[in-house]
Amino acid sequence: MHKKSSVYLRRKVAREAALLLYTLQEKEFKQAKERAAKNLGLRVLPTNLEIAEELDLIADEYEGDERKNRLVRMRREALEIMEILKEFNPRVIGSVWRGTVNKNSDIDIVVFSQNKDLVVESLSKRNLKISAIEVSPAAKDGGGKTTHIFVELPSGDQAEIIVRNQEDIFKEEYCEIYGDLKRGLNIDELRNILRENPLKRFIPAKKILKSQ
Repeated sequence: MHKKSSVYLRRKVAREAALLLYTLQEKEFKQAKERAAKNLGLRVLPTNLEIAEELDLIADEYEGDERKNRLVRMRREALEIMEILKEFNPRVIGSVWRGTVNKNSDIDIVVFSQNKDLVVESLSKRNLKISAIEVSPAAKDGGGKTTHIFVELPSGDQAEIIVRNQEDIFKEEYCEIYGDLKRGLNIDELRNILRENPLKRFIPAKKILKSQ
């Protein structure tokens, strides 16, 4: 297949996959790209990054300036939650960190504690509404459990507090979409961003992509 044709077709599938994700018909990138290719009768698969870029464009098209307002609001809400949980070394991650939120986004905050009940207690003391608590196996290296605490905020936004073991605090993890280190922002860094450039994005410079 000619290189230009391949790029065009991958972008076409990426757009379809992004629409499936944006409309919540699919939740995972892998399933979205496979379904998109099938829907279009094509055999090329875009990278996760190509899908993320199309999802970003779609959010801008559909949401306009409200998207910027949402990002600032969610970053402020994240800071409030992180200040409540400051003893657990919180970091905001995900789309609120990246600056790529859309209407379906929630606030993802990772904290570090050997006792999830202490985290729950800190949230409850501030009358935050906990809608669910789930425990899942820890990520790919397989040790221990990870607790997910879901919080409903007065604005209608949702936050997911991810409780990891304290020894994981220095563990490096790479993003499956952007390929960079998932650093996130700590309290001081997020406070500075809100003061100096509340719409700042944390996305790696664009690279030449290969199909995956």
